[in-house]
Amino acid sequence: MKPIVSIIMGSTSDLPIMEKAAKLLDECEIPFEMLALSAHRTPAEVEEFAKNARSRGIKVIIAAAGMAAHLPGVIASMTTLPVIGVPIKSGMEGLDALLAIVQMPPGIPVATVGVNAALNAAILATQILALGNETVASKVEKYKTGLTKKIVDANQELASIKYKFKTN
Repeated sequence: MKPIVSIIMGSTSDLPIMEKAAKLLDECEIPFEMLALSAHRTPAEVEEFAKNARSRGIKVIIAAAGMAAHLPGVIASMTTLPVIGVPIKSGMEGLDALLAIVQMPPGIPVATVGVNAALNAAILATQILALGNETVASKVEKYKTGLTKKIVDANQELASIKYKFKTN
């Protein structure tokens, strides 16, 4: 089995956040890899990864970084694959990472999700993959239907809670 999604993080300290992406990809039976690469500490390895990802069969890259958060942009500058950036909350409540990832120069796009929103990054990756894969498309549809059901169920539970002045 060869990976088609790469989950890249600047450090393994990002793993508790990025596990949410891994779990969704696993549930959807989408082969993926997880690597720790640093734009600042391992720049040669980042370059090798980015330049060879497509030829290895990777279709989407999810890249997480905190603080200066250069990793997603550096990867995007060296590949034509879609890159989804996940800003990691570190200093400044993650605002520094968010701005570093979202403020890319023309020609180097990085799709950016919210701070620590690895799950949304994985959902976006599956939606991109679903464009050319009906099996993935049906799994994305099932996942989205499950989200609707959670809210419907939550409202039923809320309706059963009684308060003296509650009207519904």
